[in-house]
Amino acid sequence: MKAAAEKFDNLTVLQLDAHSDLRQVYEGSRFNHACAMARAREYAPLVQVGIRSMAAEEVPQADHRRIFFAHELYYDKTLYERAAGLLSENVYVTIDLDVFDPSVMPSTGTPEPGGPDYYELMHFLRDVAMKRNIVGFDVVELCPMPSGKYPEFVAAKVIYQFLSYIFSRPS
Repeated sequence: MKAAAEKFDNLTVLQLDAHSDLRQVYEGSRFNHACAMARAREYAPLVQVGIRSMAAEEVPQADHRRIFFAHELYYDKTLYERAAGLLSENVYVTIDLDVFDPSVMPSTGTPEPGGPDYYELMHFLRDVAMKRNIVGFDVVELCPMPSGKYPEFVAAKVIYQFLSYIFSRPS
């Protein structure tokens, strides 16, 4: 994200995640996973989508005009459009796989019930990729389970499909 911010003007970070990750310090480190978006926000504005877990200390850190909670998205799909409208021309997308409901993606370090399903989230990513310049993205928090390969295929499909959206964007 830092490299993207140095290379591209007018950058926004789009975070798809179950957790807000806005802590300034966690377990003695500013670079703990629970602090990732606090660090990202040092380089670019955030739009957070799918959030359903936030520590009390993170609430004052959140920009409530730019955070879209999963329970609100469930009832009002137009909020996805509103979230996309807050994105600048250039967008870095970070996808924490726990953004998905655990029925879709059970293999994460910190699953949270109540997230979007595969098609809902991929349609949102398609719309973002068609309207914005995706300058980079990451996919994190896959914790493979020995009992089955389904989650690994979901993660691979998210990457494959998102790349397809990015590279099929009209010039």
